[in-house]
Amino acid sequence: MTVTTLAADWDRLGDTLVTAIVDTLIMVSVTLLVAGILGLALGVLLYTTRPGGILQNKFIYFLINVAVNFVRPIPFIILLAFVQPLTVAVMGGSIGRNPATFVMVIAATFAVARIVEQNLMAIDPGVIEAARAMGASPWKIITSVIVPEALGPLVLGYAFLFIGIIDMSAMAGYVGGGGLGDFAIVYGYRSFDWEVTVVATLIIIVMVQAAQFFGNWLSAKIMRR
Repeated sequence: MTVTTLAADWDRLGDTLVTAIVDTLIMVSVTLLVAGILGLALGVLLYTTRPGGILQNKFIYFLINVAVNFVRPIPFIILLAFVQPLTVAVMGGSIGRNPATFVMVIAATFAVARIVEQNLMAIDPGVIEAARAMGASPWKIITSVIVPEALGPLVLGYAFLFIGIIDMSAMAGYVGGGGLGDFAIVYGYRSFDWEVTVVATLIIIVMVQAAQFFGNWLSAKIMRR
């Protein structure tokens, strides 16, 4: 069987590519912002409610820990199908950029929670005990000690998460989620146009490298303080 490879018509595909890049940036930015905030809150709760934590609560810790362990290992492409009824109920449909972003937020939130918890576990317990001995409230300890102490590593964790979100946005193309993944599948893979696939892949690589470079720079800057 012979597969014919066609040359890409960039006069026709140029605007579509720009739209795909914009869709990817929107999906990734919204997911990183919303999941970053929600995941940070869940991660801090995991750390502070665990046995010996400043907000020790076995029940809350158990619930969050089970939820994270349940959702986080599910491959994103399967999660898209698994939460489809919820996506339809909340977003009014399961096809398109916004429904895909909704599922991306769910997946990323629980991933962030575990990343945050693991980074907070590296904090010297003596620092927290010193703050408690000085009479600082739990909220004050969280905002003035715990998060600032782990800020540098957290930035690296979020940079790593950005790469994962880019990956999710690409897989969202399989369900019509738009973005570079959808562009590569529809106009590259299904049209036997290898050039389109390469261009989409290179753009994603540039996005990932830029995010990693910025994350490394910002983390180093924070940790030098």
